[in-house]
Amino acid sequence: MANRLILVTGGAGYVGSHTTLELLSAGFDVVVVDNCVNCVAGSDGAPPPALARVQKLSQKNVTAMYSVSLNDADALAGVFKKHRVDAVVHFAALKAVGESVEKPLEYYNNNVAGTLTLLQVMREAGVKRLVYSSSATVYGAPQYLPADENHPTGVGLTNPYGKTKYFCETIMEDLAASDPEWQLVLLRYFNPVGAHPSGLIGEDPLGRPNNLMPFVAQVAVGKREELSVFGDDYDTLDGTGVRDYVHVVDLAEGHVVALDRLFDEEFSGATAYNLGTGRGVSVLEIIEAFRKASGKPVPYRVVGRRAGDVASVVASCSKAEKELGWRAKRDLQQMCEDAWRWQSQNPNGFRTSP
Repeated sequence: MANRLILVTGGAGYVGSHTTLELLSAGFDVVVVDNCVNCVAGSDGAPPPALARVQKLSQKNVTAMYSVSLNDADALAGVFKKHRVDAVVHFAALKAVGESVEKPLEYYNNNVAGTLTLLQVMREAGVKRLVYSSSATVYGAPQYLPADENHPTGVGLTNPYGKTKYFCETIMEDLAASDPEWQLVLLRYFNPVGAHPSGLIGEDPLGRPNNLMPFVAQVAVGKREELSVFGDDYDTLDGTGVRDYVHVVDLAEGHVVALDRLFDEEFSGATAYNLGTGRGVSVLEIIEAFRKASGKPVPYRVVGRRAGDVASVVASCSKAEKELGWRAKRDLQQMCEDAWRWQSQNPNGFRTSP
């Protein structure tokens, strides 16, 4: 495993930075490609602050960092010419469900066209191993729970974001069917939350948070007055939406074991794995757990349902446990405690001022 070079797209983002840290700690060399549309960029040629902190935590430097858009085929090909890449971990994507409903063209262009360009450049470079950051949104409104990997995908998808993930999975499955040399692992995340236990790296949304946990954290730290709860009339125990939340460090560790699977000579094709806990948690349960972890009030107001949301999504993760040896280890309280440590120590995220 040592000295294998992994190219990580979106490696300065939330899940990307935590995974880059785990890869460095596991002995991989890492090249990061990130145009920083979803993260704080470095100034005066310095790496993004998230990556600088990853290097501090791992006591290892990334091999190189390139500010390149995946839609720029020539610049991307140049990265592959400079480095002998063994595999790619592909995070780079726009990821907000609500925003995707408002800006579908931007999402299709970035997520689908960018992935197509990446795969074409990889093929030209002779690199045919990839771990893809997919999403439970490919299951749409679940027909049964917990959703396992045999659950239909692409049916009843409720937002363009989910469709981009489904389209990219389909492209990769077709690619693997056309050429047995491709080795592709599709990781379907449920809801990544929490932060590295050091408090040095965590989720730092640019502008208004689109996900629940960072919004709750910003209310607890006093940056926002109250949380909007989108609907309390769902068919769930307390009426609020239920999701399967997974600690971001558990998720990052999932990418390391997925790469180990890619380097198994017997593995070929495109295989999907769910990464979650298998336990559903409601919005109100998250609020209460965060209040407990932070010791701070989290005022909220119930508003109307949000376009594109479904009532409940929970994972079956037995396939990942059986085939990858992976299971989530960190519970809801640890997710909230780590998220609070990050938020309270870094009230402005990676920015030094608001």
